[in-house]
Amino acid sequence: MKQLPDNSVDSIVTDPPYGISFMAKKWDYDVPKVEVWKEAMRVLKHGGHALIACGTRTQHRMVVNIEDAGFEIRDVVSWIYGSGFPKSQNISKAIDKAAGAEREVVEWKKSGGGRTTAANPMDRNAGKTNSHDPVTAPATKAAQQWDGWGTALKPACEFFTLCRKPLSEKTVAANVLKWGTGGINIDGCRVGGKPRTTHADGNRIGNRDGATSISMGNEGFSYVGSQGRFPANLIHDGSQQVLELFPETNKDSAARFFYCPKASKKDRDEGNNHPTVKPTALMQYLCRLITPTGGVVLDPYMGSGSTGKAAVKEGFSFVGCELDEDYYKIATARIETAK
Repeated sequence: MKQLPDNSVDSIVTDPPYGISFMAKKWDYDVPKVEVWKEAMRVLKHGGHALIACGTRTQHRMVVNIEDAGFEIRDVVSWIYGSGFPKSQNISKAIDKAAGAEREVVEWKKSGGGRTTAANPMDRNAGKTNSHDPVTAPATKAAQQWDGWGTALKPACEFFTLCRKPLSEKTVAANVLKWGTGGINIDGCRVGGKPRTTHADGNRIGNRDGATSISMGNEGFSYVGSQGRFPANLIHDGSQQVLELFPETNKDSAARFFYCPKASKKDRDEGNNHPTVKPTALMQYLCRLITPTGGVVLDPYMGSGSTGKAAVKEGFSFVGCELDEDYYKIATARIETAK
């Protein structure tokens, strides 16, 4: 970033390290320092916005560093999803293991959750298949006392801090006219309904990548209005688990919010082995939300290039920084393919 001029990018959309030592990766030992965000703010235009991802455990540390660098914290966008497994230790099992006690298998449960098949207490292999996990009974009195206790909740959300570089002018209107930054693209990110805007070539605008949103075309356009709900600070993945959280009395409740599932194998693209890939449709929506037409998106933690791929699909220019050479090559290939 030190090679970039002051006030040279229009927005920042990034998925930096969360500082949770994910999969024992060295790059995830801590959240980015204040100095990183100061440099990011330097290259961002006055009034420019940033959307910065983080997990639940270290969101507070991420936000404090961003704020200490001088950014204004505007909001937090929550991405809610149903997939993901809890990394919780079974305390009862741990107690028995420490005591050297063998637990009895009482039934078999389908891997990943689902219906349980009872097992014959006299036959430890009863009902067992390659897709089933054993359910065991506590072997000691202490383990019985702590049966059903664990150490973690099921992960179901991640956060994107929405922040802004302070305005250089007295009003947002004046700042927008001078720098082209300062606001967010409300109409371009409305949810649901049919768009009423057309490209300069007369073609009607449709939904992109299966996401319920109003898209900016690759050529850009002047937005003149739309049908759809005001964009909210909540995004969901459309899974049954999440949809069940909305009131049954109003089946359209979930339709009020932008939806985007986790990245599929196809979305990852061939050869992409990065462990924390964000879905392209999600990153497109976020880029579109805070980047002016024809603007430049910066991702100081490019990884395998999901933000870059999303930015070019939305018609923006892109600058990315990445230390890992293998990820850099993957990102380059994905972004070139998108272009």
